[in-house]
Amino acid sequence: MRTFLIIYALLIFAVVSIAGFRGSKTRNTPIEIFPDMDHQAKFHPQGANTLFRDGRDDRPKPEFTVARGTKLNQKEVFSEDFEDATIGDRPLLEGRNDDGSFYDGFPFDPSYELIELGRQRYDIHCTVCHGAVGDGAGITRNYGIAATSYHSDRIRDMPDGEIYDIIVNGKGTMFGLGHNLDLRERWAIVLYVRALQRSQLADKSDLPSAKLSELGL
Repeated sequence: MRTFLIIYALLIFAVVSIAGFRGSKTRNTPIEIFPDMDHQAKFHPQGANTLFRDGRDDRPKPEFTVARGTKLNQKEVFSEDFEDATIGDRPLLEGRNDDGSFYDGFPFDPSYELIELGRQRYDIHCTVCHGAVGDGAGITRNYGIAATSYHSDRIRDMPDGEIYDIIVNGKGTMFGLGHNLDLRERWAIVLYVRALQRSQLADKSDLPSAKLSELGL
């Protein structure tokens, strides 16, 4: 047993000496016992590719591409007389005016159903960071990840289109949610954020007289 342990220790020492720490910097490729699919033949963003005439991996959008999230009726799209108001509607699709500034308005008729849709999607995608009332006190704060409060003057004064843009594309450490939300859901969250902001500044004068009497106010 003693002989085995000595031989075993010598083997470990030999392996570490030969294949272990080099003791100096090198540009040589390290030895990979398990490559774990680290190296794959695939296209990369902004990568070069001699297969295509323009020499790049990224491909331009095909002509007449329909923006994701518009929920267009395919039967109507391929009809000869098709026209859709959402195509080319930059404030609706991007939250920006034609001059590139943020759109300040709401492209849908506000309704309780739309606010409820916004609440549902907000609970799914936003509460964990921004908190249930939008004060930035989500559960991620316990792990050192702070989120913006919607109740600061800066956010309250922000155009609706800018909030929409942040929801879709993200900002700072926040990832964009555009791939998870359709057009109506994105604007529904904007509407719900405005409702949360209004809730912190509510006054009894906002209620109809019938409700005031019912509440004893």
